[in-house]
Amino acid sequence: MLFVLLDFAWIVFAQATIVRAVRVAVRTGITLTASQIGTGACLTDTVKGIVQQDGLGFLTGTAGLAYIKVNYFLPPAPGATTAATNVSTLSSGNAPGNIMQISVVNYSLPVFLPRIFNWKQAPDSSAFVFTASAADLIEPSSSPPCIGTAP
Repeated sequence: MLFVLLDFAWIVFAQATIVRAVRVAVRTGITLTASQIGTGACLTDTVKGIVQQDGLGFLTGTAGLAYIKVNYFLPPAPGATTAATNVSTLSSGNAPGNIMQISVVNYSLPVFLPRIFNWKQAPDSSAFVFTASAADLIEPSSSPPCIGTAP
């Protein structure tokens, strides 16, 4: 019972940490201007870096970076029933009023301890896989940063 409790606590901690990192990156990314980012940096790479920084080591290096996706959407007109249009590949994708969505997709968390259901089966060591995402409208800016390569 103790092992189940530890494993469950590990999963909740990891998922909450990554969800928080994604939310912080969205909140920061929707308000950044070109002067705040600095020379040579673009919005997509900056918010991916924020997710990695706030991920408490779960998303380090290029392997962790591969899980992070940043998409930009043009919202539908008010009252329309159509879906938002993906404009991630356009240089104007990060225009004010567009939606920035940051996701950590199919993150595979290794088990803390193998789960034993009964003595007749081998322990279950399969990873816990989850996705975390957050989105918000990009704020108006007099100097929007470059978009970079998305997703």
